[in-house]
Amino acid sequence: MNYLAHIFLSPENDLVTLGNFMADHVKGNKYKLYAPDLQKGNLLHRQIDSFTDAHELVRKSKRRLDDRYGLYRGIIIDILYDHVLAKNWTLYSDIPLAIYTQSFYKSLNDHYEVLPEKVQYFSKYLVEQDWLLSYATIEGIQKVFDGMNRRTGGKSNMNLAVKDLVDHYDDFESDFTTFFKELVNFSNTKILEINKLYDKK
Repeated sequence: MNYLAHIFLSPENDLVTLGNFMADHVKGNKYKLYAPDLQKGNLLHRQIDSFTDAHELVRKSKRRLDDRYGLYRGIIIDILYDHVLAKNWTLYSDIPLAIYTQSFYKSLNDHYEVLPEKVQYFSKYLVEQDWLLSYATIEGIQKVFDGMNRRTGGKSNMNLAVKDLVDHYDDFESDFTTFFKELVNFSNTKILEINKLYDKK
């Protein structure tokens, strides 16, 4: 899953949410260098990614994409799913997406010093360009794909992925809707298990 989904799937705890958000940039056992709540978020992120990668509906979504994307298909689906989540946000949250994302940006700024250096760097652009809110529109994710394609030197072809989204829009939306219900339940269970682990320490 991509940034918006990971944030949404976190409990109402700023540090756990930030730990989930930054986890891709904390490798191996290095998560243990952080405060307990950040560790919890990191562990939750890993559980979410494992569940997602193994799920048949996610694999089905990947197969809808053209072969030209190669190993980047997983990243593309993560972003497409964030788009579907953002577009249908009112089905999942009573808090308007614009308010929700601004609250997260504030948390990023408030806890800036605990973030890994790479996360500090890109989070500035995330806030300035309002990435999370932009996911709600096709134009927004087109900009995301364009940027990612540039960073891969054009090898990923991700700038073309919006066409795949439009061609199979209803299918991607159906895949996500069914899958995400299961993922929400899975995440809620996992954070309880993770909390229990830390209660024993």
